[in-house]
Amino acid sequence: MSTVRTRFAPSPTGYMHIGGMRTALFNWLWARHNGGQFILRIDDTDQERNISAALGPILQAFKWLGLDWDEGPEVGGEHGPYFQSERNDLYRSAVDQLLAEGKAYRCYETPEQIQADREAAEKEKRNFLNLRRSLELTESEKEQYEAEGRPSVVRLLVPRDQKIQIDDAVRGHVEFDAGLMPDPVILRGNGTPLYNLATVIDDAQMQITHVIRAEEHLSNTPVQVLIYQALGYELPQFAHIPFVAAPGGKEKLSKRKLDKYRKSPQFKKMFDKAEAVFPRIGLENADGLDPVMVEYYEKIGYLPEAILNALARLGWSLDDKTEIMSLDTIVENFTLDRIVKAAAGLDPDKLLSFQAHWMNQLSLDEKVAHCGPYLEKAGLVKNAADPETSQRISQVIVGMEDRLKIASDILDFDEFFVADDELEYDPKAFKKRIRKATDAVPLLEKVKNELAQTSDFSAAGLDKLLHDFVEAEGIGMGQIIHALRVAVSGKGTGIGMFDCLAILGKESCVRRIDRAIALSQSE
Repeated sequence: MSTVRTRFAPSPTGYMHIGGMRTALFNWLWARHNGGQFILRIDDTDQERNISAALGPILQAFKWLGLDWDEGPEVGGEHGPYFQSERNDLYRSAVDQLLAEGKAYRCYETPEQIQADREAAEKEKRNFLNLRRSLELTESEKEQYEAEGRPSVVRLLVPRDQKIQIDDAVRGHVEFDAGLMPDPVILRGNGTPLYNLATVIDDAQMQITHVIRAEEHLSNTPVQVLIYQALGYELPQFAHIPFVAAPGGKEKLSKRKLDKYRKSPQFKKMFDKAEAVFPRIGLENADGLDPVMVEYYEKIGYLPEAILNALARLGWSLDDKTEIMSLDTIVENFTLDRIVKAAAGLDPDKLLSFQAHWMNQLSLDEKVAHCGPYLEKAGLVKNAADPETSQRISQVIVGMEDRLKIASDILDFDEFFVADDELEYDPKAFKKRIRKATDAVPLLEKVKNELAQTSDFSAAGLDKLLHDFVEAEGIGMGQIIHALRVAVSGKGTGIGMFDCLAILGKESCVRRIDRAIALSQSE
């Protein structure tokens, strides 16, 4: 068996789609499983759509996920260049060969003629086929057209008596009737190639053995097979994988449908999270980052392990029960025959469960390293690596327990990182637990004095102190604990009360209680 060589060829049009990343991952996995090579090629033939600055996000997505490429941008290789815009000589040479061998022809038919032919075919309820008028032109007529500057394109001459057959690794045996196919344009009038020509020449020249791509490209396959055959190239193994669907699994996940996704309960949580986090960490264009983009997950604090685990499970499975898999495990077991035909829906809740699992696998120091930058960007700490600050972050993370799923979740606990006089109170919680609770202020005064006098400000010591306090006062714990939480944290919920007090420390707790009391009395 020849060395397995796969490729991914994105168009640099602004961002890295999460569905495209899944396709890239499957190509990468198959190459790595077989000890082969994975090639990254940039499909930038459509100059009107391309954004020169868009290559960065694509490469960054691969680097963040740890998916290296053996040949391509920044790496090079013996089959370059790896930008289609730099390979035009190869395309023109192939077109010249096809023209010389009579396997393609220059078409001078006007758009009006072709449209009239289409309408006639539609009226007669038959498939549209080119009438190939240009094949009947004499050399002098062609020369006259050229002298006049008449526009023309190059079309592949489809052999209409042929059945096109492929054995797709996912779809199985697929047949196409060439007799029903119009002659496709392979070279535009301006001399630039169309996708079907460029991708065939690139794949053949780069010795790609397996073309693993989204099922939407299955309709391009018959034209590409004909080009392979016309140029005398060996066919690769095709594998058309299911598209990544929006929640529900019925339609392809698309950036054009973001407004619709915002109304989905599952996706709404992801949008809400972005709106809460991105402005705080200095991303002014937060509206441009959404769950359809790989960059969204990097910026908001997901782990590469979680994204890779989730993407691998979109349309592929190890068995009928295994969900959690490391990248090494996936590489070891990845095969094309376990890719399903049905569309695979992106489930935000399931993705979050993968993230929660992989976050839980990190050591405390690793969690601090992931969360620290978010606190710095939000201006809550100056240097997360400072020993005292790092210790505070560690304490908060321990107190958060399983509330820490995404690194940016640490921002939900900003009460531990703001100055006492900058603590903001949740209006509803403050009103309910302090202002409208008739005994809240007197009890807060008393418990503040107890806290100020104790020498044991550990969580265990504070637990005992509060229980002794409510027993001495003859009250229930609920009569003081809720008011105390709002007074010191500004919120009605949070980590364990005794851990909260211990992390904040005696002086901070006393100052905050005093401030809450004063605020209540002033209003």
